[in-house]
Order: sequence, then structure tokens, then C-alpha cells
Amino acid sequence: MSTENSKHLPVALVIDDEPQLRRLLRVTLEANGYRVFDAATGPDGIAQAAQRQPDVVLLDLGLPDLAGVEVLKRLREWSRVPVIILSVRDGEDDKVAALDAGADDYVTKPFNSGELLARLRAAQRHAQPQGADAMFRSGDLEVDLASRIVRKNGAEVKLTPIEYSLLRLLVTHAGKVLTHRQLLTEVWGPKAIEQTHYLRVHIAHLREKLEKKPSAPEIILTESAVGYRLLELESS
Repeated sequence: MSTENSKHLPVALVIDDEPQLRRLLRVTLEANGYRVFDAATGPDGIAQAAQRQPDVVLLDLGLPDLAGVEVLKRLREWSRVPVIILSVRDGEDDKVAALDAGADDYVTKPFNSGELLARLRAAQRHAQPQGADAMFRSGDLEVDLASRIVRKNGAEVKLTPIEYSLLRLLVTHAGKVLTHRQLLTEVWGPKAIEQTHYLRVHIAHLREKLEKKPSAPEIILTESAVGYRLLELESS
């Protein structure tokens, strides 16, 4: 590919201290239409993010010199670039800390390349500004954000104000894991961050109204002990 053509490709920045993983990600991402830059340390990663202005960042939590969450916090001081965490740590506390610090998603090593690429695409879609007339579709669900109308199989679905606020938040961050803290703060306010039962009740109500089979949801998924994610399914 010519240098001129490569300038129009999305840029991915990999911040990870494992050379083998950086090589693997470079091969995988370049084969799927990305220009790739990498860094082995936190400070270099921050500097490269400023220099390269990437479209997406893949960040390891276990960097040797500067904790990945600290790198993320510093990036968030000046950038809203989508950040996907790559980590061998699969504990709930680690996931929640990273997502609350501003990560868009969290993928545990070892990971499937197809899943990682799907997460990358979802994070990039979320980063693209949506107009006031944005229409969201996932399977048989349709959400008109401008008119605040929700339809399932073409029929309008009546939601309570709380249910609509939750759904709108999930829709505008489709594909991204939203933690309990994030959802509670946005919908009920910062004093409600411990009231996770609010979420369970209202998410259950949303699933009853929107899912084909509420006991086996396909659109509003639970990230165990972390939060919820809304998937974008192909329309049937």
C-alpha cells in the first residue's frame, strides 16, 4: 500500500510492554485496514497519543513503569479517543476501575482476534458524534433519539422516563460496557451509586418490553458484577 493511501486509514496505538503481543497486534490490525503505532511504556504511549492522534488506543493495564489506569486517566485529561483495555487481569475490581476511569471496553488476554476487532469497531462507532436526529437500530428494536420514540417490530413501546433515560444512555454508548456506577450517576445522580437494585429492577423492565426472550437477552447484556452493554444486532 502506498504511503499516500495509508494516510487515510484509521490509526491504532498499542501501548503494551510485551514485544510478541505488539507484533501480533500489528499484523492483525494492519491486515484489517489500520495504520499501527506502538509503545512499550506509559510515558511513551502518552507522548505517541499526543503526536499520532490515533483513532483508537489498545492499552495494557500491567505496564512496568506507569499503571495502565494512570495512563488512561492522563489521556482522559485531554482526549476522548476510544480506549480498549487489554489485560491478563480478569478481576471485577480491575474492570470496574478501568471502565470508571474512562475506558471504552475491556478485553481479557488471551483474546480472540475476531472479538477484538468487533470491539474496536464498536468503540469507534461510539466515538463518532451523532446528530440530534440519530436513529438507532438493533435487531427488531428501533430508537428515534430525536422524537424519543421506541419501537419493537414496528410497534411503539411505551417506556417510563427512567426506562427511557437508561435506554438512551445505553444506545448512545452502544457496544460499550457501562458500569453500575456510571449508569446510576447519570440516571439517578451521584448519591445513588450504591443502589444497584435500582438498575436490576429497571433493566429487567426494559428487557420485558424490548427483548424477544427477556430471560435470555440478546440486546441488553449483563457484564457480571460490572455493568451492562447494549449490542447492535443486524435487523431481521
